[in-house]
Amino acid sequence: MNEEERDLNMLNRTGETLTDAGNDSWWTVHRGDSPIVATAIHDGHGLRGDLRALMALADDERLREEDPYTAHIIRDLANRVIVHRSRFEVDLNRARESAVYVDPSQAWGLNVWRERLPRDLHEGSLVLHDEYYRMLRSMLLSIERRHGSLVVLDVHSYNHRRDGAGSVPTDPAAAPEINIGTHSMDRSRWADVLETLLDGFRRFEFRGTRFDVRENVAFQGRGEQTRFIHEHFPQTGCAIAIEFKKFFMDEWTGEPDFVVLDALRALIASTVPDLVKALKARR
Repeated sequence: MNEEERDLNMLNRTGETLTDAGNDSWWTVHRGDSPIVATAIHDGHGLRGDLRALMALADDERLREEDPYTAHIIRDLANRVIVHRSRFEVDLNRARESAVYVDPSQAWGLNVWRERLPRDLHEGSLVLHDEYYRMLRSMLLSIERRHGSLVVLDVHSYNHRRDGAGSVPTDPAAAPEINIGTHSMDRSRWADVLETLLDGFRRFEFRGTRFDVRENVAFQGRGEQTRFIHEHFPQTGCAIAIEFKKFFMDEWTGEPDFVVLDALRALIASTVPDLVKALKARR
């Protein structure tokens, strides 16, 4: 494992880079001159200190339901947002009223807290939700002013061996390697942009084959972030939820396969020129 891989491994296991001073970092924003944005809002593993004593889950249990290495997959895009806090502190892809898990039914049957979360700590977590969406709206408004329209690639990952490390994986018929979610999208308005992305994904070759890419199979793109973007940028913003099956890592140990990760990184980067052309063609 080279130095970059070691640093990345540390980032995804601790929620911090090797140079971070502590657990205070919420997210990192990279801003460039492009209408294409990528986000990794479930990449984070960090927890603020006043929640740790109440957390009932071990670090590996949390990591299993987080989306480690999604920051790596999007790292070549000029515009990207990487969230460093765990979804178990606040889930930025849930509506505000359900963004803090208080019941196992919200969290894959997991008991998240040792005791009922005090109101002040609950509200403290929601501050991140409020501030994130203020930040995101401001960032996208800036890109809209500059480019007229924009595409947000909302990158996530999902488990497919839920019964254990050696278990039979989920039937591939119900678990594509890449699932595209479009529930909140005005598909008729954005069909050309969506088809550009799908075509790019389906043409990409890795190890002599092509990825299984399907729409609204394992997930439908019902998350808060895509909904928010389509609500606030109905004429100019196309948000696409992308769920990578965790074939790029061992979802039980957290160990990554950087050959696959680098292929997914190249895949995402390869779509940017065609997406830019698709947006320009709409003017």
